[in-house]
Amino acid sequence: MSAITIEKYQKELVDLFHSNGDPSKREAMENYMRNQFSFLGIKSPERKTLLKGFLVEHGKPEIEWIKQLVTFLYAQPEREFHYAALAMIDVHIKELDAEWLPFVEELIVTNSWWDTVDHLAPHHAGAILLRDKKGIVDFPERWIGSDNFWLQRSAILFQLKYKGKTDAEKLFSYIEATKASKEFFVQKGIGWALREYSKTAPEDVLHFINKTEGLASLSKREGLKHLERMKSC
Repeated sequence: MSAITIEKYQKELVDLFHSNGDPSKREAMENYMRNQFSFLGIKSPERKTLLKGFLVEHGKPEIEWIKQLVTFLYAQPEREFHYAALAMIDVHIKELDAEWLPFVEELIVTNSWWDTVDHLAPHHAGAILLRDKKGIVDFPERWIGSDNFWLQRSAILFQLKYKGKTDAEKLFSYIEATKASKEFFVQKGIGWALREYSKTAPEDVLHFINKTEGLASLSKREGLKHLERMKSC
């Protein structure tokens, strides 16, 4: 990478996004996210193309920059910068170990909404914990008992991409611990996790859903979707 400074790197990225914002798209994007965040009006495909070109031109960020760079991007008001921050972590995700989990947790509870949390949980926390399991006790084990429902959702979803490597006992125990939650995002997260795992272990998931009392209707409905599609084929 060239001798560009982190400050210059940050400024170039901010300028790039601001110069490519489309005010005509802003309102629809903000409405879609229930007006939780401001947007520049850069749709996902365009944003990814811009970021890819930026990385080609300016190089990948140094791993030593990641925390400062991501914190800077997360402090910007527009949601596109938060997505860019997660993409910067993606660049180095294979190099990150359990020492990064406190930072991932901080991001989960900052600017929280499903779009970022659902990337952080499986793609960042999940990827780290698959390689470095010593962080499980201090993180998802603690998250599931948290009063923060985004942390609970993250604990439920961190194994989402594990397929045959899923610790089913842990997944089902986390669902048991949160099945009575009235929070939509927890109920939906439970259903998503069950549906995804049903692609790997359909009989186990069906047995769990059938035997588990108090599982929310939304969680059951979402969890059974793949199994019902397979039955109808």
